[in-house]
Amino acid sequence: SRLSSTATTISSNQDLLPGIEAIISQNHEFCGKLEAITKQPFFRLYSCDMLGSCEYLPQELKECYSETCEIYPIDEDDVPDYIQTVDAHDHDFEIDGWGRWDMPTEDYYDTLQFPEDYTGYDGSEVWRFIHDRICFEGYEYDDDHWKADYNKAVSGLHSMISTQIIRGIKTRIESGEGFSDEEVWTDPEQEFRRRLSPDGETSLAIENLYFCYMLCLTAASKARDRLLGDCSTGKIDAETAAELKPILESSLLENPLVEVASQKLHDHAVKDFDSKGALWEARMRTRELCRIMNCVQCNKCRFHGKIGTMGFSTAMQILVGNFGEGGDTFRVHRVELAALMTTLHKFARAVETCQEYLK
Repeated sequence: SRLSSTATTISSNQDLLPGIEAIISQNHEFCGKLEAITKQPFFRLYSCDMLGSCEYLPQELKECYSETCEIYPIDEDDVPDYIQTVDAHDHDFEIDGWGRWDMPTEDYYDTLQFPEDYTGYDGSEVWRFIHDRICFEGYEYDDDHWKADYNKAVSGLHSMISTQIIRGIKTRIESGEGFSDEEVWTDPEQEFRRRLSPDGETSLAIENLYFCYMLCLTAASKARDRLLGDCSTGKIDAETAAELKPILESSLLENPLVEVASQKLHDHAVKDFDSKGALWEARMRTRELCRIMNCVQCNKCRFHGKIGTMGFSTAMQILVGNFGEGGDTFRVHRVELAALMTTLHKFARAVETCQEYLK
């Protein structure tokens, strides 16, 4: 079938292919539902430090790359009291946990006011550090180890951001805005081939995109009771709850074919004493992944990078926990839940973009 041929273009991994096909068949509708909730305050408002210094790379301090990458906090009166109250209450964290989010202040930023778009910023230096230093060295793609799974997931996160850049280039062209003389990425099809296609710089980029998306889908499924509980108690307002519940009832969140990725990660994590004993390394490196976003010198890119890495860390926290059997979703903070669902939307939109270019 056409569906099968599209999936096999993406991956030759027989374990992942059925899940990839399931996503392709349902993603368009699912993406639309996710887009609706990302317009609600619970999922779009984040208090984060946009002035944090880079602790990983020597950098020249410079102004934002262009006007397109600057962002500003919204008026404090526009932040619902319940969000400020919950975030202030949730400030505590595990020193040895998966994530490290910025402490809440009166400065909140709005993803609706400052959505992802193409800024021309080149983050290759930061990504080089992530792949060379934060990911695990010495593990091949199909190695029977959770460290190989971790590397695949981080690669998938990178693919998601690459897809956002490609979509942004196309939008810039369609708007008639054009490009400056300094901007070198101006052809979306060329960038897709270079960054994401099987013949490009990372041959498994799209497969890894789906792998990480599957992990986030299963994490959202496991967070269902927590999210529904927040809807019942009023932590999530009634309007948002009405749009969230159909997402939590989606068959994609219950599909065992999609759960294959998280099952692989789980089985590798608890495979033996040494595997379980080394999971602290994943937690430490994921915290570093969150913090290296302070090295991103485009503020809009930094803002969305912080959300994406926090969404990833929340998925890992829920799926793996401290000892491989998963974490307690009722200890997850508001900002982590919001980042997980927002990141889920980023992945769903990335899949839509990839499908467009694979036709």
